[in-house]
Amino acid sequence: MAPANSPALSPRLRWSLFTVLCIAGVFNAMDRPIIAILKPDMMADFGWSDSDFGDLAAVTQFSAAFAFLFTGWLVDRLGVNRAMQVGASAWSLAAMAHGWALSTWQVVAARVGLGVTEAVQTPLTIKTVATLFPPDKRSLAFGFATLLAGAGTIAMPFIIPGLALAVGWRGALVAGGVGGLVSLLAWMGLARGIAALNERHVPSAAEAAGEAAFGAILASRAVWGIVVAKALSDMTWWFINFWLADYYRREFGLSTLELAVPLAIAFAGSGLGAFGAGWISTRLLERGASPNAVRKGVMLAAALTVAPLPLVLGLKAFWPVAVMIGVVMAGHQAFSLSLFSTITDVVPGAKVGRVTAFGAFMGNMGGVAISLVAGRVLDAGFGFVPLFVFAAASYLVALAWFHLMLPVIRRPDEAVSGI
Repeated sequence: MAPANSPALSPRLRWSLFTVLCIAGVFNAMDRPIIAILKPDMMADFGWSDSDFGDLAAVTQFSAAFAFLFTGWLVDRLGVNRAMQVGASAWSLAAMAHGWALSTWQVVAARVGLGVTEAVQTPLTIKTVATLFPPDKRSLAFGFATLLAGAGTIAMPFIIPGLALAVGWRGALVAGGVGGLVSLLAWMGLARGIAALNERHVPSAAEAAGEAAFGAILASRAVWGIVVAKALSDMTWWFINFWLADYYRREFGLSTLELAVPLAIAFAGSGLGAFGAGWISTRLLERGASPNAVRKGVMLAAALTVAPLPLVLGLKAFWPVAVMIGVVMAGHQAFSLSLFSTITDVVPGAKVGRVTAFGAFMGNMGGVAISLVAGRVLDAGFGFVPLFVFAAASYLVALAWFHLMLPVIRRPDEAVSGI
């Protein structure tokens, strides 16, 4: 990825571009906490049950998962700059479409549109990191991205209830779309004339003749190691994103306004965990540690951090629960950061978008599964116990699979890549 070392890309410009992209990502992801925080309002409007809400979450996840089969290819083909323009425009308009949703089916249609279009963000972010930053700096960039996303998510529980009181839940979703368009304008101003951001993947003759774009990717043990680990760990992430607010309501009787502080603690943990893992990974790599030791060491520490999650169920005091959930969120993001960093370690630059998108597809399919299961488990009266127990074990199982399929992580300059 030679463009990352180009003298035309000063550190200040790299970080400015990446910051704007991350802010756009905050607006991209804004719909999920809005839906979770304003669940009672939406359920009252449409008469939904827990299963209905779980199904809505699953529809969004499945739409995004399906789109990931194509968005990675799209990002590789368009290049970073054009992909940002297309993606941010599309997901912003899809978010704004919620403002006209007056029936359940219209909400479903808007969620499908948003799920499909927001799927551009993940491969776009990973591709941008691989384009703008040299290898040893990429973990820090991923950590910064997650920290900024966490900061945005922390603000949402404080902003969204007031916004909803003023303009309703539909207006809150429209506001997210407007923010995405403003971020896009800032990006276009900064990115003007930067050739590295416009570099596109030109398909080979075999690809042009009809060879499956995912052929070599699907044949790679390394890819399967990454994407299955992503699916297992993301089940917990999506479970917490969609159901944490509901857990606090059930267990502690919190109102929508009272949810702001515990949700802020959770997402503060998310951002700090990612940034800390990125900083530590970068420092170790710069001191000569191998990517294999760094990635798997961070993943093991993260998995052990999440493992005590079921102990939350035995705590009756609110604040220890809130802090422990924050620690769990930190563990997830440290684990996820190492998976994404591994993609940039082992995958040639021209295929980063597709491998990232395939991993995101698998992660979202994990989200579909847990969304469907969680609603039915709760409706059946089993409570959160089986869900928390599964979440605690998922990271250790994911790491075991990852190590089995990818015993040694080597960068392309250290070994011939099979991807």
